[in-house]
Amino acid sequence: MTRFDLAHWDLYNADQVGRAPRQLCRDLLARAGEGAGRQAVDLGAGSGVEAAALVRAGWRVLAVDPAPATADLVPRQVPPALRAGLQVRVAAVQEVFPLPGAHLVHASYALPFVPPSQFAHVWDGVRAALAPGGWLGVTLFGERDGWATDPAMADVLTFHPWAEVDRLLDGLDVLVVDEREHDGPAFGGTKHWHTFEVVARRLS
Repeated sequence: MTRFDLAHWDLYNADQVGRAPRQLCRDLLARAGEGAGRQAVDLGAGSGVEAAALVRAGWRVLAVDPAPATADLVPRQVPPALRAGLQVRVAAVQEVFPLPGAHLVHASYALPFVPPSQFAHVWDGVRAALAPGGWLGVTLFGERDGWATDPAMADVLTFHPWAEVDRLLDGLDVLVVDEREHDGPAFGGTKHWHTFEVVARRLS
């Protein structure tokens, strides 16, 4: 198995079933409120934990993930009575644009796995999908992340210095940029993490 191939993501996603929704998703929901049928997009939906939280909060959710088991795994996290509010697409993030207009886009630990050659296309697509008043929550990898020094990752993962994060957010109402740096567990080992957790909003 190659690092970050589809078999890796199936194993990773299966391991995530049963955990609580990530803080980024909880923060978005606290700010955006009840979905009331509004459209949300969950990029890199993984096991479906965050997609399920969004559906339970009344959002219509398009959940995107490339892992082959996604189509079966994600709906199982949503109560049957609520599954009409969930659409699942098995695809890499960079393959799903243009996205439907959305009032919330969530991408926790997904966008760093877009290759650098395709990141601008993805970021432009994410911003274009945000409806006026729409909420955005993303995790980005910083330049001091442990994987940034691995030559095998140079064409696979995207890392950003602070100045570039600031440029990416230009024109948005930025509520949170939480820069974190620590040594901690990764799936299959430990690493040095350098991340930016962002919550922002398109005002017009």
